Amino acid sequence: MAATKSKAVYNVYRALSHGLSPLLYLHLHWRKLRGLEHPLRWPERLGRPSLPRPPGQLLWIHAVSLGEGMAAIPVIKQCIQRRPDLTILMTTTTSSAFEVIEKRLPTGVIHQFAPVDTPSAMDSFLGHWKPNAIVIMESELWPNLIMGASERGITLALLNARVSTKSFKRWSGPLLLPLVSLMLSKFSLIVPLSNMQAIHFQLLHAPPFVINFSGDLKYVVEEFDISEGEIRSIEDLKVHLAHRKVWMASSIHKGEEEVILGIHKVLMQQYPDVLTIIVPRHPQHGKEIAQQLWKEGHSVALRSQHDKLVGDTNLYVVDTLGELKHLYRLTPVAVIGGSFLPTLSGHNISEAAAAGCAVLTGPYVGHFSRMVLEMQRLNPLSVLQVSGKIELEDALKKLFSDAKILEAHRTAAKQVYHSLSTGIVGKVWSLLDFQILQRALS
Repeated sequence: MAATKSKAVYNVYRALSHGLSPLLYLHLHWRKLRGLEHPLRWPERLGRPSLPRPPGQLLWIHAVSLGEGMAAIPVIKQCIQRRPDLTILMTTTTSSAFEVIEKRLPTGVIHQFAPVDTPSAMDSFLGHWKPNAIVIMESELWPNLIMGASERGITLALLNARVSTKSFKRWSGPLLLPLVSLMLSKFSLIVPLSNMQAIHFQLLHAPPFVINFSGDLKYVVEEFDISEGEIRSIEDLKVHLAHRKVWMASSIHKGEEEVILGIHKVLMQQYPDVLTIIVPRHPQHGKEIAQQLWKEGHSVALRSQHDKLVGDTNLYVVDTLGELKHLYRLTPVAVIGGSFLPTLSGHNISEAAAAGCAVLTGPYVGHFSRMVLEMQRLNPLSVLQVSGKIELEDALKKLFSDAKILEAHRTAAKQVYHSLSTGIVGKVWSLLDFQILQRALS
């Protein structure tokens, strides 16, 4: 009875997604006109490949956006090292992920935009690439993808698996649970982020024997190479910052700049030479912030314009992609954005910890709450989670006023990062090899 209901719900989804296909086509075309889809490669989103499939066995790894894609790259490198005969196909969805990851994938890895989850797009994609196995990052549970793969006998894995509180409540309801449980039953491996996530997946009827643990892959996001010109630019910045109070607000979203700029004004009163580095999540947002500050008469340097830090410049806005891990080396203090508005859900804090920054974050960290708690458990100084603007302001003043306290936070962050990141990729490879690749490629 349960299986029949699950199949019926999936058939309804498949019919609806098929019926909406013309609207999705128009939507993608509209996004292309607005610059939100790649101007030439957007048909890949409709399952139309831009490259031929090479002969031999193929592993498809799918990550929706930049964070998930960067977490997948160490796994890809491990697969290439251990199975050089295997072709790797990687897909991402967002343009920002494409721009950064396309340049940084190992030689030989095929990179395509992921198809939308309509029957025609997914059938076309799977029919062309014919993957032997599929690795999905985090929470990309799309019915036509998963059921289409299962019907073709393709082995499925879910890495860094997570489901948000909101999604869990929705998926647990009587309408969606049959479909979700059907999809999860098709996986041969689920590697959840935490014990709580494992419980969530079991409550959603994932088979217990496919659930295994390895650690959070976002701890092992690799540092990407940058050009000699970019290296020189960062080294020049380092010289200019040597004798100034510096802090950085990274991955901030629209609305959060008001919090950051408000604190900057307060810090300027006590530390006139303070430099605030603002790194928005999206480069266009950085340009908008700089333009507004220029209108208000502030001295602002914009990274994409190669602006120099002249004497009175105390705001540096980074409107580029792919440099964040290198920029963390410039600052002793990093405030991780995406965490100061209730509509947001945080960003990866481990990159700043790896660089030896004193790490601060706001109250809204979503699934990164496990990372915060895990690091604080090993050393409470490794991450400071503040409740809002006033507490962040007080924390920054304390760090700037006492060099010993600042150094204690920086040391704690780096030591905890190294403790938590050791061995994760090896564990993931062992699980993938034993439960996915040996089965799919035999």
